[in-house]
Amino acid sequence: MDKRDHDDSTRRRRQCLKCNKRFTTHERAEMNLIVVKKDGRRERYDRQKLMSGLLKACEKRPISQETMEKVVDDVEAELRAYGREVSSRDIGELVMNKLKKIDKVAYIRFASVYREFSDITEFENELKMLKAAR
Repeated sequence: MDKRDHDDSTRRRRQCLKCNKRFTTHERAEMNLIVVKKDGRRERYDRQKLMSGLLKACEKRPISQETMEKVVDDVEAELRAYGREVSSRDIGELVMNKLKKIDKVAYIRFASVYREFSDITEFENELKMLKAAR
């Protein structure tokens, strides 16, 4: 019926041939990317895994689902330039750079998990760097 391109996805308005009900689909090209983990393991890139980490970091923060989707879209756009493999470290840094501009609390939450903060001193050091960057 109707097709609209939006960023890196396509929105289609369709109609069921049997019951004539209308519905919308959102289509996105699958990223054929391998993520190299900190321990050397390799696994396929998983958009949902990235979104899950963002959702946890942004929980109870004034950040819309739309904003989080945009962060993931922007990160994926940058990842396309990396070729076939990307390190989990690079993905984490890209996400942190985006979050730092959106919400400092979500940034600290994400950084604490990604960088595996083990004590309060690491939180304090990260907060000092955030304050100094203002």
